[in-house]
Amino acid sequence: MADATIIENATDGDIADWLAQRLGEAFAATEGPVTITVPGGSTPFPIIEQLLTRDLDWSRLVVWPGDDRIVPEDHEASNTGKLRKLFEPAGAEVVTLTIMEQVPHFDLAWLGMGADGHIASLFPNTDPKLDEPRSILRLTPDPLPPEAPFDRISLTLPSLLASDQILFVIRGSDKRTVFDQALAGKSDLPVARLLAGAKQPVTCFT
Repeated sequence: MADATIIENATDGDIADWLAQRLGEAFAATEGPVTITVPGGSTPFPIIEQLLTRDLDWSRLVVWPGDDRIVPEDHEASNTGKLRKLFEPAGAEVVTLTIMEQVPHFDLAWLGMGADGHIASLFPNTDPKLDEPRSILRLTPDPLPPEAPFDRISLTLPSLLASDQILFVIRGSDKRTVFDQALAGKSDLPVARLLAGAKQPVTCFT
């Protein structure tokens, strides 16, 4: 079970500061690129905007979307398109998940979570496995979320767990309850399966 640190009532600035510190440590530890995966949805982007005001060598950062909707990058539902608009002007590289075949080891895996316990686009109906042999999956959520009724592409549980540390940002009491139950091993939702397989430090901001 994951060794998790819960940090309550964090602001976007608090999370940006934490990320900047972790990225700075990763840059200092290697002369090569630093690779992270980040979530979509509404929560990450204000945090990313603040993060990018920090003084770091963004040209060494490679950003992987943890998942995306299979839509053109200029579509408002595209996570990749939104990430490009933020990261690329700062000099960072954003990969296109739909054309990638091999997934690297991540210095940091940043995840969100839905109220149904899904992470990335690994919804409960997709029955994600810790021993999934594939690193990237194309899938169709069931039911399709009405706010984003699109097929998806997603990193798998083993891909997300191939990381030095895991970050969650969980907003809202309903999601917090789901996360706490998963952390305690009291559910079999996708987030619970990931936490059960996590050997690295897990930090959760609420």
